[in-house]
Amino acid sequence: MTAEGAAGSVTMPALIRAEFRKLTTIRGPWLLLAAGPLIVVAGVSGLVVSGGNVRDPALQEQAYAHVGLAAICTLVFGILAVAGEYRHATITDTYLSTPRRRRVLAAKLAVYGLTGAAAGLACALTAIGVTAAWWAARGGTFRLSAAGTWSALAGGVAANLALAAVGVGLGALIRSPVAAIAAALAWIALIEGIAGQLTGAAVARWLPLAASESLDRASLTASTARLLPQWAGGLVLLGYAGAFAAAALITTLRRDVT
Repeated sequence: MTAEGAAGSVTMPALIRAEFRKLTTIRGPWLLLAAGPLIVVAGVSGLVVSGGNVRDPALQEQAYAHVGLAAICTLVFGILAVAGEYRHATITDTYLSTPRRRRVLAAKLAVYGLTGAAAGLACALTAIGVTAAWWAARGGTFRLSAAGTWSALAGGVAANLALAAVGVGLGALIRSPVAAIAAALAWIALIEGIAGQLTGAAVARWLPLAASESLDRASLTASTARLLPQWAGGLVLLGYAGAFAAAALITTLRRDVT
């Protein structure tokens, strides 16, 4: 078997293990993911301190919405999965060892998606702890069995997984970490809001940020009445991840990696 054939025969489990090993050798991604629980703590605390009524059952679900908000960290984390390799010129070695770029991208989607889900789970546990502490301090009744609790938490974890996958696709497409992160943040902070106003609520609910909000069922920017069903929001986000990954794969196959 030729060297090229041997490299091309690398199995998916081996690629996934290699991606996990890469993650364990660098601190940056873990520091980034550690910011997620801090966002949850700050968000839930701000919700209560700003006058939230802990005796209102709906407030607990709003507190859990911050698990989905923390997914901005997994989005950037996913972007750096590929764009970071282009920046540090390690992507060349990656593709030399595994010329089948579809497999490389699929392995990154799997590893960074699963890591994003784990980060989302950490944020969900943080949200439960912080919410319970504030409710006890303010004389509220904290109930894990409250309506919408588990669907909101599970949706927040799913949002972290899906946005990590979106980040991988976006980073593979744009390649520059700065440009990709700037584009993602500009979309979240400005562009989607403008696009939603121009297209109307019927179209705006299908945009990425709105789809992520539909997962935790507690929009931080508008009424939940305009959101997609939770399952539909998850499928839409995964669709965006697949679209970015497909576009990145097409462009990657047509141009040099350096």
